[in-house]
Amino acid sequence: MILIENLVKRYGKILALDHLNLEVQEGEIYGLLGPNGSGKTTVINCILALLKFDKGSVKVFGEEIRPESYHLKKQIGVVMQNVAVFEELSVYENIDYFCGLYIPEKLKRKKLVEEAIAFTGLEEYLKFRPQKLSGGLLRRLNIACGIAHKPRLIILDEPTVAVDPQSRNKILEGIKELNRKGSTIIYTSHYMEEVEQICTKISILDRGKCLATGTKEELKRMVKTGQRIVIDTVVLNEKQIEKIRTLPHVFSAVWKDQCLMVHCTEDGENLIRLLSYLSQEKIPFGRVFSEQPTLNDVFLEITGKALRD
Repeated sequence: MILIENLVKRYGKILALDHLNLEVQEGEIYGLLGPNGSGKTTVINCILALLKFDKGSVKVFGEEIRPESYHLKKQIGVVMQNVAVFEELSVYENIDYFCGLYIPEKLKRKKLVEEAIAFTGLEEYLKFRPQKLSGGLLRRLNIACGIAHKPRLIILDEPTVAVDPQSRNKILEGIKELNRKGSTIIYTSHYMEEVEQICTKISILDRGKCLATGTKEELKRMVKTGQRIVIDTVVLNEKQIEKIRTLPHVFSAVWKDQCLMVHCTEDGENLIRLLSYLSQEKIPFGRVFSEQPTLNDVFLEITGKALRD
């Protein structure tokens, strides 16, 4: 569906994309993760042939995409972070206008517009102007305008920014439904939990480079961070903490404010071994919490920084 090879893009002395390679297969929901300035938006603009790049190639649907590749672009839907609709037009008129950029036939367009309205749940707001809509409804209108022509490829750049949880869930479910109906999707977000919830493959970008690519399970296996165990304890001495650090698969153990936090590599018996040791040493403990690594853990280990920087 998309093949990016050895892509280089400079803005003056700033290297925005550093020999980037990406491949998106048909049918994927492909997540692009990266802090601000990592190159995500530049990649999208290169895919859309909105930017000239210095080196490399970008193929979409098997062809090199160029500014005049309208036969390719009409198969792409774009929903950018900044809502792009006309304030002077109603909800229905906005969707009809953007669909009309791709579909000139009135009868066919009418059917597609009605399907987009039903899909995004905007039936009750057809005569509303954008300024009268809530943030969540405005985002749904933005999506409807971008997908009404039923594109093969949909690019969604942070579509849930500043929306309430209920609207966010509806948008995410809608994205999965679009994928089930045959659209390949590129999805960028600063919300790790969203990417983990819907994306079938994920790339982590930073400083214009792709640092890692895989499914969420594959990414989690790439890093040392594994199971995290948190236990409320009354007291631990340094000798006991050192002993915990020597337990199999433990790579860090910190005791602070009467709370023991232990990080382990993948293993099914970490918690059992730790609790057995505490019981053996007659160390009293209270609440016990255990979780597997999240995408945020992976991102922190790979990039050394938080996503929302």
